[in-house]
Amino acid sequence: MKSVKMLMTLLSAMAIFLLAACGGTEEKTSKNQEPKTEEKSYTVEHAMGSTTIKGTPKRVVVLTNEGTEALLALGVKPVGAVQSWLGNPWYDHIKEDMKDVEVVGVESEVNVEKIAALKPDLIIGNKLRQEAVYKQLSAIAPTVFSETLRGDWKDNFKLYAKALNLEEKGNEVLAAYDKKVANVKAKLGNKVNQTVSVVRFMAGTSRIYYTDSFSGVIFDQLGFKRAPQQEALFTPDNKLGKLAIEVGKEVIPKMDADYLFYFTYAPNGDKEALNTAKEWTNDALWKNLNAVKSGHAYEVSDATWNTAGGVLAANLMLDDLEKILIKK
Repeated sequence: MKSVKMLMTLLSAMAIFLLAACGGTEEKTSKNQEPKTEEKSYTVEHAMGSTTIKGTPKRVVVLTNEGTEALLALGVKPVGAVQSWLGNPWYDHIKEDMKDVEVVGVESEVNVEKIAALKPDLIIGNKLRQEAVYKQLSAIAPTVFSETLRGDWKDNFKLYAKALNLEEKGNEVLAAYDKKVANVKAKLGNKVNQTVSVVRFMAGTSRIYYTDSFSGVIFDQLGFKRAPQQEALFTPDNKLGKLAIEVGKEVIPKMDADYLFYFTYAPNGDKEALNTAKEWTNDALWKNLNAVKSGHAYEVSDATWNTAGGVLAANLMLDDLEKILIKK
């Protein structure tokens, strides 16, 4: 009888020990292993159709200059990006933020192999520039393309923010920009009722930039008027639409306005482009412009007034206008 009691006591003790051990294991598991949460997927409609993206992208490759600016403004540093049109390899105003970012070609010729090697989880590009390689890119990672590259960068910015799953942050960036436009416009006062003209010098050619250009949209937001004599130049058959028109020296008189802004596209110090600018600005027709004679012709940066084409450059252009047109 005594042996039976001892056996029962022993079995009870073993049961308690096993339960305690199981409980300890369960407690340890619950402390050290967080339950896995499924990353949500979302779908983005874009120029090439629709793309489903899982979770928030962390390794992003961007294939346009204005797209690079969008990412930086949203607090995202890309792992790869196309080279800036000016700079080596980045524009001066973004080079500090682009340290260690891999160059994956230029907008007009991206390096698909380099892009694949970076193992991106999102690729952002543009139909106008990279439609021919869209299928190759989308085989590497989810790929979102904007439609075109003209003056209104805001539409593309909103698309990129959505692709990055950062729509709320994107709205904050745009709201801050719109507030800045309103502040600059208020400071300019009656000056926004004046006319403006925008000229670009390039290697062997010159252009008048108009309403669908990067600077043109910003001038429109501020309320400036365009030089009226230029409207007739932008006929329906102009190959660049209302973005710009290539002109000869005989058109210099039509460049006149209350305020004339000009810039030169001279990558790597292109001497031909620099010579074009020098030749035109020394021409008698140029010197006879009212804007030039009154001291209202201003040389500005091609990078921030035209080629960068994004939100960071837009803010810098507003800064320039404030400095130039408002006497401190």
